[in-house]
Amino acid sequence: MRLYVIFRYVGFVILLNSLFLLVSTLISFFYHETSFVPLLYSTIITILFGIFPIIFVPPIDDINHIEGLLIVVSSWLLSVLIGTIPYVMWGGEFSFTNAIFESVSGYTTTGSTILNQIESLPAGILFWRASTHWIGGMGIIVFVLSVMPSLGSAGLVLYRSEMSPAALRQFKMRSRDAVRIILWVYVGLTAIETILLMFAGMNLFDAITQAFSTVATGGFSTKNTSIAAFHSLAVEIIIMVFMLLSGMNFALLFAAVTGKLEEVKASTVLKYYVGANIVVILLVAINLWGHNYTSFWQALRYSSFQVLSVGTSTGFANADSSIWPPFAQMLLVIMTLQCASAGSTSGGIKVDRVVVFLKSVVRKIKQTLHPNAVLNIIMDGKKLDEDLVNSTILYIITYVVIVAISGLLVSAMGVDMISAYSGAAATMGNVGPGLGFLGSLGNYSSLPDAAKWVYSFTMILGRLEIYGLIIFLLPSTWRRKA
Repeated sequence: MRLYVIFRYVGFVILLNSLFLLVSTLISFFYHETSFVPLLYSTIITILFGIFPIIFVPPIDDINHIEGLLIVVSSWLLSVLIGTIPYVMWGGEFSFTNAIFESVSGYTTTGSTILNQIESLPAGILFWRASTHWIGGMGIIVFVLSVMPSLGSAGLVLYRSEMSPAALRQFKMRSRDAVRIILWVYVGLTAIETILLMFAGMNLFDAITQAFSTVATGGFSTKNTSIAAFHSLAVEIIIMVFMLLSGMNFALLFAAVTGKLEEVKASTVLKYYVGANIVVILLVAINLWGHNYTSFWQALRYSSFQVLSVGTSTGFANADSSIWPPFAQMLLVIMTLQCASAGSTSGGIKVDRVVVFLKSVVRKIKQTLHPNAVLNIIMDGKKLDEDLVNSTILYIITYVVIVAISGLLVSAMGVDMISAYSGAAATMGNVGPGLGFLGSLGNYSSLPDAAKWVYSFTMILGRLEIYGLIIFLLPSTWRRKA
């Protein structure tokens, strides 16, 4: 294994982080905040660590798949460590464990927080916190490829190592074109939402940071009570629209913008994604009507926001879902497990895999009724390969097992079962809020430190779609010859 190759490409990722740290430092300087020095030191440290391997390791573009995978996972893990530096230097609620948790939650776009007093943080730290969402939402390696398109064949290997296998099936074009599409959609959604939120009454800083979190489907807010603090239906509607859009496959969004509506209309996954959210929103609203809210329209308002928030793995809140009826809460848990589309910034199992799973169940029923029939699984008019179907089902089983084990470990630490298991589902799915004291207006600060480490691990597992991190941790992977 050529470690120097890994160091060189990880250096680009570290420099990307330093750019956002520099912006955070300038914001802190502008507001004359005490966070200026911690952010400045963090920026300098990050630049130094990033630039050395780029200077001393010559350009190499003949990396193999395993090296690409190790570069991707190393980039995520080192970014998480970089993200802790400003938090630890700033202090306050940020112990080392809390800083790691907050950084992991930021980069993986989970949005779970250990902070009790978010509004007491300086603007520079808040911007850095939101920036970790925006970097992680697009994908760290994809972000680097978008600003450095001249990496040659190495770019293709890194792109395929970073992207979800389910997403690769949707982006049926050259990696350079796919990265360009992701970049334009990502930046475009962020810019448009920022402008609309300002028209709805937010100041520029709140609008940008909320847009960073929405488009990344992250959930970090600048307010203690999340979006509920703005008391604005207009703000909620704008964020709901952009949560829904950010949970869609970016290739389909690009197709819609460029007038290729036939691709959008033909998408089975998109139909299921939109339909599932509508059905669950209505079911939750009906359940809340008369229990928590006297008006159906009021119930629909809070149901729509919360369902879209967890159903896209964003994690924003405009109400306290921990006091909702059990039926509504269970529907939120189901959406927490499923989440949105591959090729978006969403976490979770992904609706693409859920659709394949449901079609597999239907096929099994038909085969039971007609044993001699040869039945294929068709999606968008094309036959799915059996290996793809089997790997999808295996992924879902592995995913659920990890959630179960994580919940069991945390419950063994004295955390109640509802909070432990919903927290496991929320962190594995990069959703953020769970149930119990981890509800939409709660936080993870009261968990034991060991539980925070367990959940940090599940957040990374979920963001890297399990197998990448497991392969990274195998000693045999590092002993392979280049």
